[in-house]
Amino acid sequence: MLSIGIDVGGTHTDAVLIRDGRVAGAVKTATTAEVTGGIVTALAGLRGDTGFDPAEVAAVMIGTTHFINALVEGDRLTPTAAIRFALPATRALPPLVDWPEPLRSAVGGHSHLCHGGHEYDGREIEPFDEAEFRAVLERAVAAGARSFALSSVFSPVNAEFELRAARIIAEQVPGAPVSLSHEIGRMGLLGRENATVINAALSDVADTVTGGLARTVAEAGITAPVFLSQNDGTLMDIEYARRHPVATFASGPTNSMRGAAFLSGALSCAVVDVGGTTTDVGVLREGFPREASAEVSVAGVRTNFRMPDVLSVAIGGGSHVSGDGRTTGPASVGYRLTERALVFGGDQLTATDLAVAAGRADIGDASLVGGLSRTLVGDGLARIGERLAELVDRMRVSARPVPVVAVGGGSILVPDDLPGASRVLRPEHFAMANAIGAAIAQVGGEVDRVFRVDDGRRREAALDEARQEAVDRAVAAGARPGSVEIVDVEEVPLAYLPGNATRVRVKAVGELGLDGAGRGRSGDGDA
Repeated sequence: MLSIGIDVGGTHTDAVLIRDGRVAGAVKTATTAEVTGGIVTALAGLRGDTGFDPAEVAAVMIGTTHFINALVEGDRLTPTAAIRFALPATRALPPLVDWPEPLRSAVGGHSHLCHGGHEYDGREIEPFDEAEFRAVLERAVAAGARSFALSSVFSPVNAEFELRAARIIAEQVPGAPVSLSHEIGRMGLLGRENATVINAALSDVADTVTGGLARTVAEAGITAPVFLSQNDGTLMDIEYARRHPVATFASGPTNSMRGAAFLSGALSCAVVDVGGTTTDVGVLREGFPREASAEVSVAGVRTNFRMPDVLSVAIGGGSHVSGDGRTTGPASVGYRLTERALVFGGDQLTATDLAVAAGRADIGDASLVGGLSRTLVGDGLARIGERLAELVDRMRVSARPVPVVAVGGGSILVPDDLPGASRVLRPEHFAMANAIGAAIAQVGGEVDRVFRVDDGRRREAALDEARQEAVDRAVAAGARPGSVEIVDVEEVPLAYLPGNATRVRVKAVGELGLDGAGRGRSGDGDA
């Protein structure tokens, strides 16, 4: 089977061809201001190098930063009504209460409360008031809202109110995008609600981007289905991505970590991914990124959807270096590295120039950095190494040194004797780990629910139910039946709730199921 993995970064767009589990070709091109242009160039280069037949490609997997960039920039966001079912509770903390004012204004600032919601065991707080909701909906539409984010207290336990409200919106505002919090986030009302509002506000961008990506692949003569990478290292089809763009936010570092595991064979390790602008450090457990256990801030907004536990620093191959070598980043030449770096005849001293001057890499014209002082080069690289070692140290859970896999085009900045590392691995194709991670991604399903566990028998029954639901979600999302396995189970007793309540999280993954025409099955699972 042929599959293509593409990763669109801030500096480079990478594409790889995977044939029967092995890398058959790889291309790295500059990311363009119009991001699809880089994909077109990468696909053309890949076909020119390998001569693959587009008709033989079974699937195309893409990791993209389109959506997170749109949120951070506050650009092209859809006016969104955030509607919560919780009254008489939560009145003191209405939706959007903790959002930065510029971002709150960018999404329209439409915040509404309705009666309703459920207790942890599924009992109603207040009945659903249809007249009240219809009145709120009319006010939101009159105020200019074009997208809707619905949240309800404990909706992961009982989503009845969110689903009823969605049906009414479909009736009153046909075609309007609706995001439901029980499909987006985990337990924790404010974080789940914030993630849902972000998702709804990206609906216009999602329509444009997913349509553009599918069109770009089709124009390259490839008729295979297109999938996008998710935050947890699994896949979603193009339609699911259109409805859940927040699921792509951390796909870049996640793809790199999955690619690092595939290339190095190290399933439990730290991964240092150095790109052109930033460095991401994460930890792999059994081949999958360790997930963040706490709420994650995105563009200044607290969220609680699935995100990898990653630390980032503004150091990359294109980072500006001060004249004395003491400061690297945060400014970067980004995708203009081949124009601005000294080794390419430019006028800006970058981290790549230091690596070339030190003999760590053969990039551009080394004679153009021959005049750099040894002290500047040595001090600059040493400081970079110290900052990377600090990130690895912060990610370790014990004092024991851990193996470190260095990937990404800028990983020439990672020293072989990195403090805190038992050894530093640089696998073949290390510069393409992100695209490889996209190409090998699996399909996943996840359950995050609160169960009432009165005794050991009820506990086992609850765990079995959660495991089966996770497997079913993975299969519904496109995993091949029989290939799905449970990769993570987490139990957290909730002492503050009555009835021996326990929060159970289960994650299952499986291989992408493709039929004879190269089509992946897709559903509304949690992939």
